[in-house]
Amino acid sequence: MAAADSSCPSTKEVMVDIDSKHQHAKPHWYERYVQPCVAELLGSALFIFIGCLSVVEDAGGTGRLQPALAHGLALGLTIAVLGNISGGHFNPAVSLGVWLVGGLNITMLIPYWISQLCGGIIGASLTKAVTTDEHYANATGGAFSGIAADEQIPSVLVGEIVMTTFLVLAVCMGAINEETKTPLAPFCIGLTVTVDILAGGAISGACMNPARAFGPALVANYWDYHWVYWVGPMVAGLLVGALVRLLIGDRTTRLFLK
Repeated sequence: MAAADSSCPSTKEVMVDIDSKHQHAKPHWYERYVQPCVAELLGSALFIFIGCLSVVEDAGGTGRLQPALAHGLALGLTIAVLGNISGGHFNPAVSLGVWLVGGLNITMLIPYWISQLCGGIIGASLTKAVTTDEHYANATGGAFSGIAADEQIPSVLVGEIVMTTFLVLAVCMGAINEETKTPLAPFCIGLTVTVDILAGGAISGACMNPARAFGPALVANYWDYHWVYWVGPMVAGLLVGALVRLLIGDRTTRLFLK
């Protein structure tokens, strides 16, 4: 009887074995593919709603401070709340850069982009629903309307590339690169958006996000020079991907000198 009892695993051993199997179980397909897209959709909608609303209802005399703080704080908070589900991109240029440095599976890149653009449409639509027609029209629905002539395009394009590079670099180095990532990443990313808007808002509007440009442009039907707000941020995403992969990434990220 004693020999038979000794051959049976204890309750503790059984529980440890169950816990071990549970920990090594693959995530459910919903958690791998659907839930991250839902988080990107929701986060983009909330961020762009707050951003557009801060522009449409901008109080006189605050200059760029109100939109800068609203965009930066909204993005930081949204990343803190939803970042563990999807990575907290809420920006096609960020997703492109993150994919290039190995932080996103290529099968999720297009779904992320679609979710972010749809979130932008929802956020811009909510802005239109809660604001007066006069305020909405005066601010072009939060769409970017700072370019008045072709002569401005070079400076706007360069500004968008540099400011978005700063943003995507903050994401890749603060949240993905093993040697530099920090739990303060949501704060750092949100603060990057704030300082970019404060510094470059007068030059280009400091969009840094094709989804932030697309949603308001669609809802307000304002497409003047819209392409600039796609080309600039996406070029920045490519630049950061190359920079991290070739020069400043950690040993597992760099393509050379591993």
